[in-house]
Amino acid sequence: MTDTAPSAIPPSGQVTRPDGRVELAPGTRPPGGRFANEDLLPVPVDRRTWTTYNFSALWVGMAHNTASWTLASGLIAVGMDWKQAVFTIALANLIVLVPMLLTGHAGPKYGIPFPVFARASFGVRGANLPAVVRALVACGWFGIQTWIGGEAIYFLAGKLIGDGWANASHVGGHAWTMWLSFAIFWAIQVAIIHRGMETIRRFENWAAPFVLVGAFVMLWWMSSRAGGVGPLFGQPSRLGWGGDFWKLFWPSLMGMIGFWSTLSLNIPDFTRYGRSQRAQTWGQALGLPTTMTLFAFLSVLVTSGSQAVYGEPVWDPVQLAAKTDNVVGLLYALVTVLVATLSVNIAANLVSPAFDFSNVAPRRVSFRTGALITAVLAVLIFPWKLYSDPQGYIFTWLGLVGGLLGTVAGILVADYWILRRTRLVLADLYREGGRYWYAGGWNWRAVAAFLVGGVLAVGGADFHPLIDGRPVPALSSLADYGWAVGLGTSLVLYLALTWLTGRRPDAARTVA
Repeated sequence: MTDTAPSAIPPSGQVTRPDGRVELAPGTRPPGGRFANEDLLPVPVDRRTWTTYNFSALWVGMAHNTASWTLASGLIAVGMDWKQAVFTIALANLIVLVPMLLTGHAGPKYGIPFPVFARASFGVRGANLPAVVRALVACGWFGIQTWIGGEAIYFLAGKLIGDGWANASHVGGHAWTMWLSFAIFWAIQVAIIHRGMETIRRFENWAAPFVLVGAFVMLWWMSSRAGGVGPLFGQPSRLGWGGDFWKLFWPSLMGMIGFWSTLSLNIPDFTRYGRSQRAQTWGQALGLPTTMTLFAFLSVLVTSGSQAVYGEPVWDPVQLAAKTDNVVGLLYALVTVLVATLSVNIAANLVSPAFDFSNVAPRRVSFRTGALITAVLAVLIFPWKLYSDPQGYIFTWLGLVGGLLGTVAGILVADYWILRRTRLVLADLYREGGRYWYAGGWNWRAVAAFLVGGVLAVGGADFHPLIDGRPVPALSSLADYGWAVGLGTSLVLYLALTWLTGRRPDAARTVA
C-alpha cells in the first residue's frame, strides 16, 4: 500500500506485506501513551534485516559459552559418561527448539519484543508478570556469566602480573583481586550493550567461529595430556544404564531444557529483526541443536580427559585452563572464555531483561536503563553462590527456572497459535481500553494458569542449597518433570478457562 491518505488506512491500522509480515499502515501514528516507547514499538519492515546466517551466528555465539560447557561437564561430574551426557543434552535441545520456533514466529511477523507479545495473553499491564519473572531469571544468569568472565580475567591477570595478584588478601571468601576482575568484566558488558542492538549483531558474527576454534584447541590440549583420545572416550559411567541413570536422567533433562527456556520465551526480542519467517526458522533450527550438541560433545570429552589426567573431573573450564604451565596456551584459552562469555551474556541476559524492565514503565525506563537495572540486580543475587556447586546449578537453579518459564511458554503458545491463529492487532497491544486490555489491563485467566502451573512445576522441588526442604512435599513426584508439567498444565488450563468463561479471542475479526 502506497496511499498514505487517512481514508486509505485499514480499520486495524496495519498492513500485511505479501510475505506475511505486518506493520503499522503508512500514515498511521505510532501508538503513544504510557505503554509505549521507541524500544517497544514494532520494528518497521524495512529494518527487519537479519538473515539465516545472523540467527545461526547468534546461536553459535550463545551456545558456545562457558555456562554451556559447565552444563555438559557437570553431568560428567555427577556420574554420567560422555554418551549419556551428550544424549541428554541433544534431546533437551531438540525439545526446547519447538516452543522456541513457535514463540519466535511473532517476531518477524509483527516486529514486536517479548513483553509486548505477552500483552496479547496476559493483558497490557498483566504482561509485566511474565516479563519481570523472565527479567529476574536473566539477572541470575547475567550474574553467573559475569562471575565466570571475572574468573577468566583474574587468572589471566595472575599469569601476567604474578603471585601478588593471585595471592591477594581475601574479602568475603575471595581475593579482592577476584572482586575487581568481576567488576571489570561487568563494566565491559554494560559498555557494549550501551551501543545498541546493531553492535551486538556484529559482535556475535565474529565471536561465533572464534569460540568454536577455542573449544577444539582445548580438546587437542587435553588429549595430548591424556596420551591420546582413548582415555577421553574410556571413562566409564558411574551410573550404568539402569535405574540409577534414569533416576538422574529426568531432572537432568529438565535442567538442560531449563537452560534455554529463557530464550524460548523472549526469542521475539531477536526474531523481530528477521527478514522473513524462513530466516528465523532455519537460522534457529541450524544454530541451536547442532551447535549445542557439538559443544556438549567437546566439553564432556575434555572433562572426561581431565578425570583421566587429574584423577577427578574438572568441570569449570577456567579452573581447567589454569592448570596449564604454557603461558601462551593459557592466555588463548582464557581470552576464548572471555569472548564466549561476552557473546552469550550480552545477547541472552542483557537484551531481553532490558526490554522487560522497559515494559514495566515505558515512559521512564529505556532499553539502556533496563540493561543497567539488570546489571545491578545481577550482583545482588550473589551469583558466586549459585555457580559454586554443579548439583545446585543444574538441579536447583535450572530446574526452578525451567519450571516457571515453561509455564509462561504454555500460555503464550495456547493464546497465539490455538486461540488467535497467529493474528494480532498491533495498535491495541499498546492501547488502554483495547482488545488486550481485559479487566484493568490484566487477563486473570493467564494469571491463574501461570500460578497453578508454577506451583505444580516447582512446588515439590528440592530448593537446596537455597533453602532446606521442599515447599510442597506432596508435589515431590512432579519435581523431576518441572518444565513439562508447567508447560502442559498452563496450556490446558488457559484454554479451558478461556473457553469456559466465554472469552473467545476475536481472531476471526482481526485484520492482519
